[in-house]
Amino acid sequence: MAVPISQMYTVAKYVMMQHWRGVERYPLVLMLEPLFRCNLECAGCGKIQYPEHVLNRRLTPEQCWAAADECGAPIVSIPGGEPLIHPEMPEIVRGLIERKKYVYLCTNGILLERKLKEYTPSKYLTFSIHMDGLQEDHDHAVCREGVYETAVKAIRAAVKAGFRVTTNTTLFDGADPVRMRRFFDEMMALGVEGMMLSPGYSYEKAPDQQSFLKRDRTRALFAQLLRRPKRQWRFNQSPLFLEFLMGKRDYHCTPWGNPTYNIFGWQKPCYLLQDGYASSFQALLQETAWDKYGSDRNPKCADCMVHCGYEASAVRDTFSTWNGFFRTVKLTLFPRAI
Repeated sequence: MAVPISQMYTVAKYVMMQHWRGVERYPLVLMLEPLFRCNLECAGCGKIQYPEHVLNRRLTPEQCWAAADECGAPIVSIPGGEPLIHPEMPEIVRGLIERKKYVYLCTNGILLERKLKEYTPSKYLTFSIHMDGLQEDHDHAVCREGVYETAVKAIRAAVKAGFRVTTNTTLFDGADPVRMRRFFDEMMALGVEGMMLSPGYSYEKAPDQQSFLKRDRTRALFAQLLRRPKRQWRFNQSPLFLEFLMGKRDYHCTPWGNPTYNIFGWQKPCYLLQDGYASSFQALLQETAWDKYGSDRNPKCADCMVHCGYEASAVRDTFSTWNGFFRTVKLTLFPRAI
């Protein structure tokens, strides 16, 4: 199983409680960005294009903990930039774990092996390693040779040390389904807990605007990629979201499900679009014109099928409809039914 039972239980209890209380908009995963600085310059990334004075800024541990407390989401994902650059990251993680948050610490793996000693294995901590395919494909995506081998070495070290480890893969136009299925085999052979997949979204600041997937291409690619998945493959995602990527389900985006807090505040409306910032999480919920966003409402959203907008929609389907619930159970027990 890609997700421990304790985490599944915590998330299920949390979501069902929101439904029981009649809460329409609630967070599932806090996207916490303590910094934008990175040690890579990937062509598809829109974070590292900020000026130096912005890249030098950091959230303090106290700001990170306050955001987690205010938001209340059971899961905290820490992307970047490269979070392991942050000198206080171990302290930030410890504080989140003390709050019993399930933390996914995202990293490209370059610094991970030497930083492992600063962390303690816990069911609440997962290292999410950014891996965009087999060696040649990954090194091309991150614009530097040798990163794949470094990341693989770090994965082996983290797994051996007893840490939870997952991978996080972004697919772009031109991705080869055959090679990606081989990549899944390699990741499972390394002993990772599960894999997370998402189509690339066209950050306005990203240098490479030609490789992002359109919606029809996303569905065609994932239909090939996930057709009759192998029994050993484990995905760290809702199976309904994977069906959504394959074009088997249609969801409306729920951007409040994965709210973003970074050095500028609470980002409107989501991790991928920047239409201003709110001073508090409640202000984000109340002041954001949510009806302006979504694939059928905003041209900027037309091709987006990214997990931070639609994973929460799939989870909501699981716990708000009998069809969604039984389909989730079936696909969890029999993943080849996808």
